[in-house]
Amino acid sequence: MYGKILIRCDLEVRTGMHIGGSSAFSAIGAVDSPVVRDPYTGYPIVPGSSLKGKLRTLLARSTCQDIENMPAFDKDDERILRLFGSSEPVRRSRLQFADAFLSNAKELSNVGVTEVKTENAISRANSVANPRQIERVIAGAKFGVSIVYDVTDPAQVEEDLSLLAKGMKLLQMDYLGGHGSRGSGRVSLKNFALEGYGAQVDLSRLKSLFDEVDSYELFSV
Repeated sequence: MYGKILIRCDLEVRTGMHIGGSSAFSAIGAVDSPVVRDPYTGYPIVPGSSLKGKLRTLLARSTCQDIENMPAFDKDDERILRLFGSSEPVRRSRLQFADAFLSNAKELSNVGVTEVKTENAISRANSVANPRQIERVIAGAKFGVSIVYDVTDPAQVEEDLSLLAKGMKLLQMDYLGGHGSRGSGRVSLKNFALEGYGAQVDLSRLKSLFDEVDSYELFSV
């Protein structure tokens, strides 16, 4: 083990974002599809698994010749496997994604941190409307993202983090969470900071990879 690199950034919601929680115990009349929340604060979170899974999928699509027939996880590109790992066969991920917590709750206190979006599914057979309510984190909400990268091969650090930066660029041209084809889940990644812990690497050079991510987005304001 050669050390670790901590990558921090802000994930800012540009259009209402829905990452679903459980509605198993919702009261009658409650929102049909609530967002996932931190049980301690009650605020929405971005699960590390959601961010990791989305980045991996986007990178796999970018290397796949036929995105209609994606490979099994263990058949991903070798660079993706070493960065994100696999379960069959077991392969340790070099990246560790923490859950991202809301960082500007006070700023949003006057308007709240979520909204309810009502949608109608119209039956093609009889034109009957089937309304549903989806809870979304509002545009302007910010989450603190923390990712730890394990430096296991110093010669591969720049290539690995270039791939991660590419995935982040792809995310900003895509969406996070559900209902993206209907406008939800556009996000920006901003204000990157890198810290090294026992890693003998040029952090300023690596930081430049993520500075490119900072200005690479679909919906800038």
